[in-house]
Amino acid sequence: MFLFILKRLAQSLLVMAVVSAVSFSLFNFVGDPVNNMVGQDATREQRVEIREKLGLNDPILTQYARFMGNAVRGDFGLSYRIRRPVDQLIMERLPATLELVFVSAVIALVVGIGLGVYTGIRRNTFLSRAILSISLIGVSLPTFIIGISLIYLFAVTLRWLPSSGRGGTVDLGWWTTSLLTLDGWRSIILPAITLSLFQLTLILRLVRAEMLEVMRTDYIKFARARGLADRSIHFVHALRNTLVPVITIIGLNIGGLIAFSVITETVFQWPGTGLMFIQAVDFVDVPIMAAYLCFVALLFVLINLIVDILYFVVDPRIRLGG
Repeated sequence: MFLFILKRLAQSLLVMAVVSAVSFSLFNFVGDPVNNMVGQDATREQRVEIREKLGLNDPILTQYARFMGNAVRGDFGLSYRIRRPVDQLIMERLPATLELVFVSAVIALVVGIGLGVYTGIRRNTFLSRAILSISLIGVSLPTFIIGISLIYLFAVTLRWLPSSGRGGTVDLGWWTTSLLTLDGWRSIILPAITLSLFQLTLILRLVRAEMLEVMRTDYIKFARARGLADRSIHFVHALRNTLVPVITIIGLNIGGLIAFSVITETVFQWPGTGLMFIQAVDFVDVPIMAAYLCFVALLFVLINLIVDILYFVVDPRIRLGG
């Protein structure tokens, strides 16, 4: 297992090297950073001075080495728009995004696995067919359509929940959370449901398909012949053997929740890193764009590494097979 982890770490480093190269290319091929930092009235001498301070006159390899050294330390420079360190801006926005992703992931996992097991066991009932029909909404409709529809129904028409913002927050010193206030929970419900709906549908259908296949295997028939309770058969024997592909999808979906929270945060004006990225694109704020790209790639790499390790815990066949 140690060699397996080392191999995955080497692959992760290679992925991060490629992503860092793409991020660095943004500084050289997405507009001139000097034009984004100074006004039209700036003189040529001022522009030359700024380029010299930023190191833009150095050779490309020198600039890339400096970029990599700073990126390893989490230093992506100053935002062109806000004129503040990018790492500080990300850390200020990160709690909002991670809390939104956490609540969305819990909804997708609990509801998706629960409904997937039910529709796999009771596949011919009217309720199972209704659940599968309704679940098509999560796959068919774009995220922004779902978000706008929920806002119209619950915020505009019924006036039960707020339509935007994070609500009340509590400052814990190293973390700012909205999960400790009632107003914060009211604000996070709609964006969390919107963000989780697509992943919930994927998990539901995957668990259902795996349960249908597992329930036809011989060891499930033997378990019934031994007189085991249905609950033990369904949730101990059958469900556990469906978890390997489910863990893969869950790991990728959690990374997807972070990466694609951009749309949800924009619709609900959720003050997270996704909304910050959209604002950076509008202003061509390259340091924020590069930092966000590296940040999301790092999360994907870490999540995939954790998923690979979980395979050894869940499936003994992988451990025995080396």
